[in-house]
Amino acid sequence: MLLFFAIKLKKTLDKNYQNVITVVATLIPAIMVEAMILSFGGHQSTYYAGMIVVITFILGFLTISFKMTVFVDSLVYFVYIVPILLFDKITNSRIFINNNLFLLATVLGSLGWRYYSQKLLYNNLSLQYDLEQQKKQLEVNSSQLKDMVEERTKELHESEQWHRSLFENATDGIIVLDRNGIIVNANDKACEMHGFSREAMMGTHIRLLQGDENRDKMLERMRRILDGESLVYEAMHNKKDGSPIYVEISSKAITIGNAVYLQSFYRDITEKKKMQQHLFQSQKMDSIGVLAGGIAHDFNNILTAIMGHTGIIRRDFSLNEKSVRSLTVIEDASRRAGRMVTKLLGFARKSKYELTPINLNDVVYDTVKLLEQVIDKRINLSVELDNRLPTVQGDANQMEQVIMNFIVNARDAMPNGGSIMIRTAAKTVVKGMLDVPPYVQSGDYVLLSVSDTGMGIPEDIVNKIFEPFFTTKEQGKGTGLGLSMVYGAVKDHLGYLSVQSTVGVGSVFAVYLPAVPAAAAAGAKTTSSATKGKETLLVVDDEEDVLDIMREALEEHGYKVFATSDSTVALDIYRRIFHETALVITDVVMPRMDGTELIRQIKKINPAVKVLAVSGYSKYVAEKEEIREIEGFLQKPFESYYLLSVVRRILDARTKSIIATL
Repeated sequence: MLLFFAIKLKKTLDKNYQNVITVVATLIPAIMVEAMILSFGGHQSTYYAGMIVVITFILGFLTISFKMTVFVDSLVYFVYIVPILLFDKITNSRIFINNNLFLLATVLGSLGWRYYSQKLLYNNLSLQYDLEQQKKQLEVNSSQLKDMVEERTKELHESEQWHRSLFENATDGIIVLDRNGIIVNANDKACEMHGFSREAMMGTHIRLLQGDENRDKMLERMRRILDGESLVYEAMHNKKDGSPIYVEISSKAITIGNAVYLQSFYRDITEKKKMQQHLFQSQKMDSIGVLAGGIAHDFNNILTAIMGHTGIIRRDFSLNEKSVRSLTVIEDASRRAGRMVTKLLGFARKSKYELTPINLNDVVYDTVKLLEQVIDKRINLSVELDNRLPTVQGDANQMEQVIMNFIVNARDAMPNGGSIMIRTAAKTVVKGMLDVPPYVQSGDYVLLSVSDTGMGIPEDIVNKIFEPFFTTKEQGKGTGLGLSMVYGAVKDHLGYLSVQSTVGVGSVFAVYLPAVPAAAAAGAKTTSSATKGKETLLVVDDEEDVLDIMREALEEHGYKVFATSDSTVALDIYRRIFHETALVITDVVMPRMDGTELIRQIKKINPAVKVLAVSGYSKYVAEKEEIREIEGFLQKPFESYYLLSVVRRILDARTKSIIATL
């Protein structure tokens, strides 16, 4: 009990303290048993068995090491044998020996038992420890595996989200086909691009989008892609509403599981195709412009000669009526040919308007004659022209385009036939007149109106019809630029435009163009004494016919003319007569030395010289810096009275001023 409390009082037990307690705990019962043995028979006492009990308790209850067990068991034996040898007389040797042998056998047996039990316990504990360690390692591995699975699951989920997001939110359409061309997957962009829902596209053949027109080409492409080739190509697909869409397709075979699929990226290039078509059209127009520019100069020289000589013949008063009519036909044909060249140049090069005095009735007549063959026979096209119509300052080509647009739009508004009426009239506008739009300023105008009995224009869009690209026609049947061009042309002519329309009744388009004062219009063709003169002129043109016409017209009106077809000769002539030369008239496009170089050289001789340039193609003039320093420009073909009028105005001008093309 004392030892128990001694152990309890010791808060921390070290190994030595524990061994001392063990020795003391062994000695106490061993000494007690030995006292009993000495008191009751000594070496013959049967109480030696008490020592066996002590050894048994030591073995059973003391958790000590094997070495300590040997020491304690030896100590118990010495407690038994030493007092007997010291204090007892051996009388029965056989019993003494047997008791010692039995006691030693017990000690040795207990030691063997302790040795093997401790070894077994150690092995069990070691195995248990190993199992525990393995269990902990398994738990660690399981935890790591669980974390790894969770991490990989998270990564897989994120990867799936990435791919799903890239697939669904791609700016290009993505369609996946099986080997047979069946759509197995498509993103939202592909569905939106073609106008189908995803459910409608899934499980259908790609021919739903591509049609059967290029079936053989489509099968060939699929075969090449399945063979491992990557293709990028363009194709036309059909949307759900039947409208075409041009797409650029990038296709490649992919393997998912054990199956091979065709993955294709679709990019809408419809607008790109339109731009390419516009570019092609622009390049074609440039080619036409180059061709037209090449022939315009020579062709206008020919027309100038024709018109000049007809003017000379017309001044012969002995001509009969039939000859006069023939000359009129030649003059009209020459003017129309000149306008055709001008139209070609303007159409191809988008040249600026050339505003000259024109008779709008002539423009209407020419336009109607041009279109009457292409107007539906069920449409009655009629005109009412005011014979007292004043002239307007305008561009005949642009006004023809205006009238053409009105007539074509009227025709399209009457698919089942109807009537188109074109009227011209002189109109004096006063602010507040009921039949005149309030934005038209007061003054004298020429009124052009085009009316039809078509389907009319709804009130909610009538204010939008002049906007660029606005059209009510079906796709592919109108650009929406016609009326916007009309609006721009009328504005460039300082005019006004109005429209009145009633659905189911028809429409009336009215154009108000400022009238040119009668005096100004009459002065355009005057050949009176106002065009005569006595000045000395130098005329240069490499076309002999044109040169003769200009020289003859000028000489008939009193001018002294030096004429030559060689620009280098002209420069020599000018060096000799520059003091008396009032005006130099020169062609711009000539061999050896062109007109611009000639102008540069004569201005070195006399910087104050007055120059009138002539050419069959105004583009050549616009590109020359020297032309900006001249006093006038006259585009071929021209008639004699225009030449005389411009010459007189330049000579009479006190200061330099560039004369507009006539």
